[in-house]
Amino acid sequence: MTSPRPRLLILGTSVTVAGRRAAIVRRAGTEQRPIVRLQGVEDRAAADALRGTALTVEEPQAPALAEGEWWAHELEGCAVVDGERRVGTVNRMIELPSCEALEVRRETIGSQSTGSHPPAPLLVPMVKDAIRRMAVEERLIEIDLAFLGEAGPGERGPEAGEHRSEITEVGLETGDDGPQAGEDSFETGEVGGQ
Repeated sequence: MTSPRPRLLILGTSVTVAGRRAAIVRRAGTEQRPIVRLQGVEDRAAADALRGTALTVEEPQAPALAEGEWWAHELEGCAVVDGERRVGTVNRMIELPSCEALEVRRETIGSQSTGSHPPAPLLVPMVKDAIRRMAVEERLIEIDLAFLGEAGPGERGPEAGEHRSEITEVGLETGDDGPQAGEDSFETGEVGGQ
């Protein structure tokens, strides 16, 4: 995750930092740069020792998401297709200045296999023009390569006025690497992160 998620950093929330669980006992700062005081971290030296360390929140403590919203770890590993063409697999979510995006590890370029030199990942913005359908329960995301400027020769996206599947909400929560093996947790940012 590239920035903290303030709605995960509320007073009383139990977080894991440096392998230790602690409650948030004070919250200050701004939404963009929250400052939290953790139970058991009593002085500046102890706080400085945690600078740059990831904070995680267990999944049951995370706020409920609205319909059409997903946590980043729910999207990681989903197959990405354009119609019948398999494009790749979601590697992770990233935050861009204007929206969040899927980083897709490509499986092919046109009809060419990726071989020993993998191509650069495909970035798919989380906007309805780029994403035709989110079937997360099926582990499948359908995108529009033509909209992304990735259509091969002779391929075109939907014609004007042609019906497209719609995504009602695309406000997603991101996680840098998602939960660690065996954990259902969400990274909330870094201690003292920029």
